[in-house]
Amino acid sequence: MDVSQYLEIFLDETKEHLQNLNTQILNLETDAENMDTVNEIFRAAHSLKGMAGTMGYKRMQNLTHDMENVFSEVRNGNIKVQPEMVDVLFQCLDALEEYTDNIQQTADEGTNDNEPLIKMLNDIMNNNKAEAAVSAESAPAQKTESSNGGGDKKWNDIALDDSQIHVISEAQKQGNNAYGLTVTVQENCILKAARAFLVFKALEEKGEILVSSPSTQDVEDEKFDQDFTLIVVSESPLEDLIKAASNVSEIASVVGEPLVLENTKNYRPIETPEEPQVKEADIKAPVVQTEKTAAPAPAAKGNDKKPATGKPVVNRTVRVDIEKLDVLMNLVSELIIAKNSLVSVSGQEQNHNSGFNEQIEYLEGVTTNLHESVMKVRMVPIESVVNKFPRMIRDLSKTLNKKMELYMSGEETELDRTVVDEIGDPLMHLLRNSADHGLESAEVRAQRGKPPVGSIFLDAYQDGNNVVIEVRDDGNGINTEAVKNKALERGVITPEQAAGMSEKEIIDLLFLPSFSTAKQVTDVSGRGVGLDVVRSKIESLSGEIEVKSVLGEGSTWTIRLPLTLAIIQALMVVVGDEKYAISLGSIQAIEDILPSDIKLVENKEVINLRGNVIPLIRMNEVLDIESSGSQEESLIVVIVKKGDKTAGLVVDALLGQQEIVIKSLGSYIKQCKFISGATILGDGEVALILDTNALL
Repeated sequence: MDVSQYLEIFLDETKEHLQNLNTQILNLETDAENMDTVNEIFRAAHSLKGMAGTMGYKRMQNLTHDMENVFSEVRNGNIKVQPEMVDVLFQCLDALEEYTDNIQQTADEGTNDNEPLIKMLNDIMNNNKAEAAVSAESAPAQKTESSNGGGDKKWNDIALDDSQIHVISEAQKQGNNAYGLTVTVQENCILKAARAFLVFKALEEKGEILVSSPSTQDVEDEKFDQDFTLIVVSESPLEDLIKAASNVSEIASVVGEPLVLENTKNYRPIETPEEPQVKEADIKAPVVQTEKTAAPAPAAKGNDKKPATGKPVVNRTVRVDIEKLDVLMNLVSELIIAKNSLVSVSGQEQNHNSGFNEQIEYLEGVTTNLHESVMKVRMVPIESVVNKFPRMIRDLSKTLNKKMELYMSGEETELDRTVVDEIGDPLMHLLRNSADHGLESAEVRAQRGKPPVGSIFLDAYQDGNNVVIEVRDDGNGINTEAVKNKALERGVITPEQAAGMSEKEIIDLLFLPSFSTAKQVTDVSGRGVGLDVVRSKIESLSGEIEVKSVLGEGSTWTIRLPLTLAIIQALMVVVGDEKYAISLGSIQAIEDILPSDIKLVENKEVINLRGNVIPLIRMNEVLDIESSGSQEESLIVVIVKKGDKTAGLVVDALLGQQEIVIKSLGSYIKQCKFISGATILGDGEVALILDTNALL
């Protein structure tokens, strides 16, 4: 069977299961007695094992099989969760992630058998068996009693209702037979439910399956240990049934015997008038395996009744390739361009009728709604990115030997899928910096009267058309003197510049390439390492990052990102004889300024606007175009803002607000930093989009 077609689905689902396992094992570390968590981990490991086996990834399958075994014992109450065991489980997850990365890159899991890990898992199991053996010796009477259930004759423990007894009785009158069968699958079987289904199919060709224990549904859902019991009515001899079931691969054994109703007191009628088929609750737990089968049963039932918290409703979501969404987005973009063309044409027609106007308005409404719908389809919660950070902080806590706790809020905040995919690395850099150089050692925290456990906060929230993500810590803050001295030492700034620099300007030095105040290079980056990458990545997403820090109290790193990168509301302006677009999100105000109001500070033009000194940027000079405005008349100034920086862009004319589609200029025009893309206007003209962040 060619499984390559399922590779993408396998990778998607594997990553989901691994993230779920990371979260649940973290929960287990803080609450070792929570059986819901244990069951969730068991199910995730079990699903991973089945998926890996189906795809033919044997190493991955073996590791998850041993993890599943450990959790089977925890589930049954035979093993207690210990800190050492949690460490081993996290190592297993790292190994599984390594397999997944290999599969993603080469479609092969690699050659690492992870034998040390498998040995550690088996040691956990063996230690448990040794303890169980000791306790069993001290209670021999109990052991004898529990093994007195009649060997493999589990069919004797099934209670039948009136209708089933009637069917067996009628079959025997007609010369047919009723048999009890117990089928055991091999211990290392990957797809138990599939094997059971084949056994059912083989036996149904020979007769009628009257009862199954566990129920047929539970067997299909793989809610059984290694065996299941059937009562079958057939005219074939018992040997034929046993042979038919045994022919299915990965079946360890099949035992059975004919049933004689008259001689068997266990087949007692039970009253179920509405539902003749025997229910799971009516099947007594087999005496032979009281301890093994009775323990998980209540947990499984409890989980069936209680809906999984925070999980989406089944069959309400569809996996869609992001490329298909990009195509859909492109079509919406073209529709908006077509709509803008019609609006443009209708504006030129002086004698158009009112019906045409109505159609234009209707089309405008449709395109806006369609755009919003597509945007919502592209939006995903940032939860998928931030979920991996609690585990990372736990590992850093051990590596750095510092106590720290991560507090997250706003994980449900939604962002465009393309932004979410890119934001993970910058956030990881900031969190690692907070953990390593932000938080002080326990001794220093004690001297400063701070709690011994350091706090790192990751908060996300929506603010207008932007999403804001903050990374804060209650650590040392940024030592601006150390940063300034490092910059002087490296020759980045001159002593004269250093004397006049504000605290914010000094902090901005941290974003220079490979700038770090770390005394020594470690596995965990020091504050500054990678911050140039963080800034360039965020600015490539049309976002911005700013830092606020108080020495001795902590730092706050604020990332502001646009909700979407595809379609924006923009102000259309004219410079010379060219049209340009400025995103409305960055515009604060539009002012008429008289030439006499312009002052010079350090030979640069500024205006005093309501007590704020704002530098002017003459766009005709930046764009190297001859201005079409008069020097004597008042100037049109668009006030734009980035963080706490503001500037006034001098333009020649305003055309008004318009919804525009951002088209990339590709890799050809990379040198021009202050142009972020282009758009097609209604009359077919191309207008460039100004990147105010770069201008500032």
